Amino acid sequence: MKFLSDIRLLVLAIWLGAAVFFIGVAQAAFSVLPNAESAGAVVNRTLSILNYGGLGIAAFLILTSLVGSTNFNRFFLWAERFLLLAVGTACAIGQFVIGFWLASIRAQIGKPIEEVAVDDPLRIQFNMLHEYSVWVLFGGMVAALAAFFIISNRKVGSPKAGKADVYDFSKEFKA
Repeated sequence: MKFLSDIRLLVLAIWLGAAVFFIGVAQAAFSVLPNAESAGAVVNRTLSILNYGGLGIAAFLILTSLVGSTNFNRFFLWAERFLLLAVGTACAIGQFVIGFWLASIRAQIGKPIEEVAVDDPLRIQFNMLHEYSVWVLFGGMVAALAAFFIISNRKVGSPKAGKADVYDFSKEFKA
């Protein structure tokens, strides 16, 4: 069971790391690429990979939370599942709702977004949806981090009789 818990932590940590790395990729794309349209295409593609990955990982982690869950505190188990559901929901909303609306607005505009006037209603709506996308991803990342701490603090199994807990350092430093 400890092995499954470690795999679950690893998978969640990989997604969290990818989400943090995505922030750097987005900033670098807009500062390095020659125009915002190219940078937006790179960011859109990497964000869709992150969102689909988040959906898959959330589903995997929710399903694996059902394995051997009788020994765990029910409150924290359901809190973990709720947080993982929030991660999956954030990824789904970011990809299928906000992403769809942003693509629709880009198609309506028909030219690069930086060529549209700042006070244009489509540009205002685009900027608002972009802000929603940022907050939805941030919410998913916070939920994933909270789920990570719940999973990592779970006691998996108990030490066998006669064996000391390898993580109990309280006796290590007593005089």
